[in-house]
Amino acid sequence: MQKPIDHSQAQNLWQVLEKVATVYPDIPALVNHHPPYPVQLTYREMVAEIRQFGAGLRQLGIKAGSHVALFADNSPRWFIADQGILAIGAVDVTRSSQADKQELLFILQNSDSCALIVEDLKTLHKLQPQLQEFNLSPIILLSDEEGYVNYKTVIALGKEGDLGEAPTDRSSLATLIYTSGTSGYPKGVMLTHGNFLYEITAALDVVHPQPGYRVLSILPTWHSYERTFEYFILSQGCTQIYTSIRTFKEDIKKHKPHYMVAVPRLWESVYEGIQKNLKTNKKRRLIEWFLGVSHRYIYAKRTRDGLNLHNLHPSFIDRFLATLTSFALLPIHLLADRIVYRQIRAATGGNVQFFVSGGGSIAEHLEDFFEVIGIEILGGYGLTETSPITHVRRQHRNLRGGDGQPLPQTETRIVDPDSKKDLPFYQQGLILIRGPQVMQGYYKNPDATQKVIDKEGWFNTGDLGWMTPQGDLVITGRAKDTIVLTNGENIEPQPIEDACLRSPYIDQIMLVGQDQKHLGALIVPNFDRLAHDGYIPPDRQPQAIIEELRHNRQVIDLFRAELNREVKNRPGYRPDDRIVVFHLLAEPFSIEQGTMTQTLKIKRNVVMEKYKDAIDRMYAS
Repeated sequence: MQKPIDHSQAQNLWQVLEKVATVYPDIPALVNHHPPYPVQLTYREMVAEIRQFGAGLRQLGIKAGSHVALFADNSPRWFIADQGILAIGAVDVTRSSQADKQELLFILQNSDSCALIVEDLKTLHKLQPQLQEFNLSPIILLSDEEGYVNYKTVIALGKEGDLGEAPTDRSSLATLIYTSGTSGYPKGVMLTHGNFLYEITAALDVVHPQPGYRVLSILPTWHSYERTFEYFILSQGCTQIYTSIRTFKEDIKKHKPHYMVAVPRLWESVYEGIQKNLKTNKKRRLIEWFLGVSHRYIYAKRTRDGLNLHNLHPSFIDRFLATLTSFALLPIHLLADRIVYRQIRAATGGNVQFFVSGGGSIAEHLEDFFEVIGIEILGGYGLTETSPITHVRRQHRNLRGGDGQPLPQTETRIVDPDSKKDLPFYQQGLILIRGPQVMQGYYKNPDATQKVIDKEGWFNTGDLGWMTPQGDLVITGRAKDTIVLTNGENIEPQPIEDACLRSPYIDQIMLVGQDQKHLGALIVPNFDRLAHDGYIPPDRQPQAIIEELRHNRQVIDLFRAELNREVKNRPGYRPDDRIVVFHLLAEPFSIEQGTMTQTLKIKRNVVMEKYKDAIDRMYAS
């Protein structure tokens, strides 16, 4: 096993890539086999292209300290542009090209950007005619469309230019990442070169990626989660391979990745695909029996090892019985692995060391399933404001349902939301973080900064959770997402929603009920499963049949039974957790509909507003 490259002396991100290119010049760095711009670059070639792009920007008048808006999506060209901007000491202002026009225009105005790099001509046209109000020079297309300064133009200029020596160090601003947010206009999070360099070094406490290891990239790279992970794996000579939702299933088999980061929604789709295939398998009953035995095995094993979140301190009897159970079930589990689970892993390429899940807590049934089939998922926690990683589970202590242990030099406090006094272990409270990854603040917004970072440097995450004496952090919900019923009970929606997603008939769900007597839910049904089980004709479209479903007593009883079962089976169930009313939706929550963020989190306030009338009718009935 190769020792990791030491970047502790690096002063900026450009120095990291320059060093890797001298150590592993011929290892593929960026690989994209999909149109419109397929490419494969070694580390030597990648660094050369970054140098040319940065030099080209200098030729076009961009100076160190300038703010350059980068409205584009995940691709090798995004990474080249990002690093070219940083290499000359400029600051990039990042957002997806798919974001709403008004949001992009707000970011341009708020960020004081003097230049603009956009995905393509379509994105540029989207910003017109208001774009003319900004004094932007140059405006660059990452595409090859002619008639404008484009990617090839910048590269050509850079071949004749000089990159120069950027006056940047760890304290220098690297980027403004405008949070997608679930409400209101986004705020510009100021992250420095030092914030990212800390993450690159601290992540080695979790894993030592080997040079040439393949990593699939699917998340929006402008967001801190994917971006920081890319910086990390490229700092160690790994090969980054670009994929998309459309090509993911093909690419994971073809490229046989070792690592991948994603959000819970993607792991849910992988799980659903596997389940769909299993249900058509001729050996379905045997497979279901194997899965049942293996679930009992992993639960016993967790209790035996002290890693059962619902029984962290098993008694001697508990541990003894769990040891006997795991020992008795192990042969069957190993047989199931040989006959069934190995084939499932083969569909992921067969080389997965582990997957990383972030951007929200992963549902318990997903944790269980992936552990059963032998695919390690390391859950993590963080926010854009913390660069983003603060906690991540280790392979030697993978407490399923938890959100990991802190990175080195990261301090965590759980405090009372009102008094801000520290709370004991296992008691839920507000999560505060202090460490080298915490942002400088929100750009041009000192009031918002002071609200979340106190004088001692503690960052208020706005999340609720609790901790174990071993440092495990367990997220229980979002302080502002808490639903307060009229009886005064506080309900955290996420754990209940995760439990409901275990139902094969529920594709998406969002709880409602603020200031109501009981909980309600907006549900996007799994129409394929309903059709498969004969509840709706297979040739009918959801939009055409939704009203019939809402008045179909058999379907309503089905969903009521599913909700009751999954909610009551959830550990820690209380009567107030029961979902009394619900409304079926025809269209899923999505980025395109504006009801999900780019990292696939439901925009609760947007959904509440969009379906306000339906929610009112639901509670009036």
